[in-house]
Formats: sequence, structure tokens, C-alpha cells
Amino acid sequence: MKKQSIQLLLGCALLAALVALAIAFWPSDLREFTAASIFTWFQNNVSYVLIFVLMAIESSFIPFPSEIVVPPAAYFACSGAATADLNVYMVVVMATLGALLGASINYVLALLIGRPVVYGFANSRIGHMCLIDAEKVEKAEKYFDDHGSISTFLGRLIPAVRQLISIPAGLARMNFAKFAVFTTLGAGIWNGVLAALGWWLSTFVSPGDLFAQIEANNKYLSYAGYALLGIIVLYIAFKGLKKTPKK
Repeated sequence: MKKQSIQLLLGCALLAALVALAIAFWPSDLREFTAASIFTWFQNNVSYVLIFVLMAIESSFIPFPSEIVVPPAAYFACSGAATADLNVYMVVVMATLGALLGASINYVLALLIGRPVVYGFANSRIGHMCLIDAEKVEKAEKYFDDHGSISTFLGRLIPAVRQLISIPAGLARMNFAKFAVFTTLGAGIWNGVLAALGWWLSTFVSPGDLFAQIEANNKYLSYAGYALLGIIVLYIAFKGLKKTPKK
């Protein structure tokens, strides 16, 4: 069996194991599958392992909101409102490690599955009609490898982009060590912000009102992320429209 096939099988098996672990902790009554019920279930079962698993799932291609994992875990760590004995710093560490694992799964799948598809299209007659060829794809890969670090870092801070930014990195065969470093930095900052929210809420919010407060404050984090995305888009547009000065 080829090395790539073995890596693909291992990646899929790891993702399946993560999903299986989450299901093992999942509420038995799936009819109550709502954000509020997930929150209650998480409070009753919170642990470092569960934080790691859920954040790995959140960072893969399976949608799962990190906002109902890290803030309540940090709240429980600071207020002692949960049965588990948690440390807020370890909450950030385990959430970040989970995010790195989930992002790495996306990276590997994009590398092993997505890249052959892209090159197959580039080498096809339709790809040539679209003025795309393998050489141009290689240049795009090299560009992302040289300049994609900041995209990987900032992408971890933007809603709806966090789960997707690993895919172009895998397609472009970005150096994995560099990818892991900038993914960890971006995820660490994001999880630190979410943990800070949980700590702040622990100073004045009762456990019964925690979910409503997280929901109310989550929109401001989303606004900040979208504002960052807008700044990045404007910067790219400015760089694209800016004329190169004549020598």
C-alpha cells in the first residue's frame, strides 16, 4: 500500500475516533439537540479530554461552535461551578492542542485528496481552456508556502474561516512545521480570548445565567472577527490596486 494511502487511512481513522469519543459523551435524547442542551451536557461532563476532543472536531470540517466549549470551561475553572477540577490555563492549552489536531486533519486530507484533484483539473483540457496549467498551480503553491503563514495565523481568528484555512495550506503543501506553529499561535490567541470571556463572566454571572450571557457576548467576538476580515480584504485590495512605482 502506498504511503499516501496509509496516511489517508490513518487520518480518517483518527477523525472517526474523535467523533466516536464525542458520541460516547453525547446526550441520549437526540430530540433535545440544541445549543442549550449541548451546553448543559458539557457542564455535566466537562473534562480536559472532552475539551480536547470537541475543539479537534470544531477545527476539522465538522461544524461545532468553540464558543460553547472554551468560555464555559474557563468559567467552571474560575468559579468551581462544575464537578471537574479544572485550571483555566490548562483549558486554553487543551483547547489549542485540540484545534491543532483538527486543523492538521484538514491539512492532511487537502494534501492527499484535494491536491490530486486540483492538478488533475489543471492538466485537463477544460483547465487549459480556463488558462490554468500545472505550472501556474505550482507557482500558487510556492506563493502560499512563502506567504501563507500570516493567512494561517489570522484565519484562526475569523469566524467561519477558522475551520477552512487549513485546506489551502494543505493544497499548497505548506511546510507542516510552519503550518503547525502559526495554527497553534492563532488558535492559542483565539482560545485565550474565549477563556478571558469565561473568566470575566465568572466574576458576576450565576451558572443559571451563563449560557444566555455567552450567547449575548458571542456576537461581539463575531463582529471583531468580521472587522478583522474586512481589514484584511481592504489591505489585499489596496495592495492589488497599488501601482508599482517606476524605477
